[in-house]
Amino acid sequence: MLITNIAGYKFIPLSELTDIQALLTNKCKALDLKGTILLSQEGINVSLAGSPNNIDFFKNFLGTDNRFEDIVFHETKSDSLPFKHLKVKIKKEIITMREPAIKPEIKQAPSITPQELKKWLDEGRDITLLDTRNDYEVRFGTFKNAINPKIDNFGSFTKAAETLDPNKPVVMFCTGGIRCEKAALHLLQAGFPNVFQLHRGILNYFKEVGGAHYEGECFVFDERIAVDANLTVTGTQQCKTCQGPIKAHAIHTCL
Repeated sequence: MLITNIAGYKFIPLSELTDIQALLTNKCKALDLKGTILLSQEGINVSLAGSPNNIDFFKNFLGTDNRFEDIVFHETKSDSLPFKHLKVKIKKEIITMREPAIKPEIKQAPSITPQELKKWLDEGRDITLLDTRNDYEVRFGTFKNAINPKIDNFGSFTKAAETLDPNKPVVMFCTGGIRCEKAALHLLQAGFPNVFQLHRGILNYFKEVGGAHYEGECFVFDERIAVDANLTVTGTQQCKTCQGPIKAHAIHTCL
């Protein structure tokens, strides 16, 4: 059975969250979609899977609301549903940072395209390439020479960022772009003059330019666990103890 997986978000001021929650819950149930939708006053974060036709129906339905019509989704295929349940939740933040002054629904930091980042890396530019993901995600794979702040959760990013050199341009990245929306604004507010976020994250980089300068896999937050530069499921498993990668069929030893 062919499954389409979509992931996308938008920072936008939202109200009447319970009404949106009910509407999206009913539509997803009617289309037999599984996954998670997070709603908050700062926006929406969608990660769903289902049959290709039903995913298309959902995207078209979402696009009838002018608040969500311009959401761009990462889209991949798999042989089975990577989610067991449907959850449509109302949260304080769609990505938790606990920094009320950071408002990406109002202001965005500069971004850099995958093509431009590849060019910079090809040229060997003197930049700080910063991975904003959790440490266990980084262990699945990351860009060569990227800084790993070794955080356990995104809420710890602001403390870890205190050790960065403010005099070098910073290019940051995450899985799909959502964390960098807030991390980049934090660095700008902290006085960093040159901060860029990789547009739509690692998954978009893979789609646009492949795996150049990237080593390993990309962790994804569903039962696929990780994908390679072709956006294909790798078969790598996740350790239940340390959350790091375990090669399929290998002896249960954390990598």
